Amino acid sequence: MQSHNPTTPFGRRSLTLAHVASQMAATARPPEKVVHKWKIYQAICAARPRLGVSERALSVLNALLTFHPETALTGEDDLIVFPSNRQLSLRAHGMPSSTLRRHLAVLVDAGLIVRRDSPNGKRYARKGDAGEIETAFGFDLSPLVVRSAEFEDLAAAVEAEARALRLVRERITLCRRDLAKMIATGIEESVPTRRGGQGPADWQEVHSVFRAIVSQIPRTATRQQLEPIADELSQLADDVLNLLEAHIKSKNPSGNESHSERHIQNSNTDALIELEPSLREGRAAGAESKPQPSRVAEGAYPLGMVLSACPDIVDYAKGGISNWRDFLATAAVVRSTLGISPSAWEEAQTVMGEVPAAVVVACILQRGAAINSAGGYLRGLTRKAEAGEFSLGPILMAQINSRRRDKQRA
Repeated sequence: MQSHNPTTPFGRRSLTLAHVASQMAATARPPEKVVHKWKIYQAICAARPRLGVSERALSVLNALLTFHPETALTGEDDLIVFPSNRQLSLRAHGMPSSTLRRHLAVLVDAGLIVRRDSPNGKRYARKGDAGEIETAFGFDLSPLVVRSAEFEDLAAAVEAEARALRLVRERITLCRRDLAKMIATGIEESVPTRRGGQGPADWQEVHSVFRAIVSQIPRTATRQQLEPIADELSQLADDVLNLLEAHIKSKNPSGNESHSERHIQNSNTDALIELEPSLREGRAAGAESKPQPSRVAEGAYPLGMVLSACPDIVDYAKGGISNWRDFLATAAVVRSTLGISPSAWEEAQTVMGEVPAAVVVACILQRGAAINSAGGYLRGLTRKAEAGEFSLGPILMAQINSRRRDKQRA
């Protein structure tokens, strides 16, 4: 007598049209089709965001696949596996039974497996006189064969989207680095802007536009959100580069390289004075007599604590900040972006130390609009450090507490 192929689940589990559609697809598998079960499993893992299943649900699917003795899944074989919950839990790294049932339901709802429940809900196989399995009740893996091409296409689409996202992020990082350094060069060398202005005021406007574009970048962004921002940054970078190139072309072409280098060095001093005009008297007084610097120990605070207090500096890093070397390189970029002159930066490094000065710059960046003149603020802290009145700890703790209060208000 021909056995009936069960359609509805056992007990109080409901039957949906999606379940019926999965069963229809499972019965329509072509007999000549053969797929590698672990390759199709890898494709499902890659396509997981599109399928709406969790990592733990996929670990249950992995355990189910281990109960099928063959590596190849074909359209002719009986693809029903029938492990008990205890066996399945052991192969799913000791997953609790309640969690196991929940993730099995997720796999069924996603159309990755089909329930073939017995009359009493148990999973087992009935063998014939020859010892071959005649009827099995458990989970049918046929959808993996039927939908294998769909899973591979989804995996390819997810990988292509991830690659496109990486490329646009790289593009934004490169544009941000180029803009930060080119704007710093324009300010320090007093390169005239297109409006004919001669001085930092116009470049500060360019920097404001740059920061306004960067502020649009979400912390968790999709490719569709980042592409227009990347286009804006690319256009701004092209415009700034054109300004610098036009300035170079307008210089005397008969001057040799050494002459041009002397000209740049001579023009740099005036540009730095214009960046911080309110500090001219303070610089002159500091040049007359400088007490012995009071340097802060460079390893006094862990890098994780500094990044927790000042996370915005990570946005300027090319490939993230994983050590102090990355932090120092990024702080140098932020220094020029904030309009801090090289003389103020060098003086802070000499007095405070290289790492503490970089930490102070990160704190200045984090405070943003609360500080009107980043260079003046840094020079003020440098003078306090010279007098032995500067401590890095209170600044970091104040920044951490401020971020904590902001999170609580949010």
